[in-house]
Amino acid sequence: MARLVFGMNQSLDGYVDHDAFAPDAVLFRHFIDQVKGQAGSLYGRRLYEIMAYWDDDHPEWTADEREFAEAWRAHPKWVVSRSLKSVGPNATLISDDVEAAVRKLKAEVEGEIEVGGPKLAKSLGDMGLIDSYRIYLHPYVTGGGAPFFIGPRPKLRLVDSERIGAEAIRLTYVPA
Repeated sequence: MARLVFGMNQSLDGYVDHDAFAPDAVLFRHFIDQVKGQAGSLYGRRLYEIMAYWDDDHPEWTADEREFAEAWRAHPKWVVSRSLKSVGPNATLISDDVEAAVRKLKAEVEGEIEVGGPKLAKSLGDMGLIDSYRIYLHPYVTGGGAPFFIGPRPKLRLVDSERIGAEAIRLTYVPA
């Protein structure tokens, strides 16, 4: 049975914004290894469209960026969207009965599935489908953007914390 884990970089004031800050080299290496070990990713439309950047090679990429792209391309992706009509390579579109589709996915897939996108995480959390939350906390105050948590969540319990790289702390919570 798969475990759904919602994890994203977050500012000190609670926002996720890939344009406001980026992982350092150590945290980026952590993300490469994480993607290699995951069973796949479950994205909302907006984050999937951002992540689709990794589908195309870019000549200015570093070796680590190429390695991340290869790992990301290799693992399965499921995209929840009512507006998209198609998705890219190694991706499956989920447009109807999201709860049933994700429950089936959890039952059929072994390992960890990353959940990407705060709106999708809220919906899946409301359905009781998120197994844990990983906040990669960065020392930035953005003053706005998409909040990591959209609306209240049931009580969470801290189960792990780890400093990764020079600036980030990973906090792992599970529903209490």
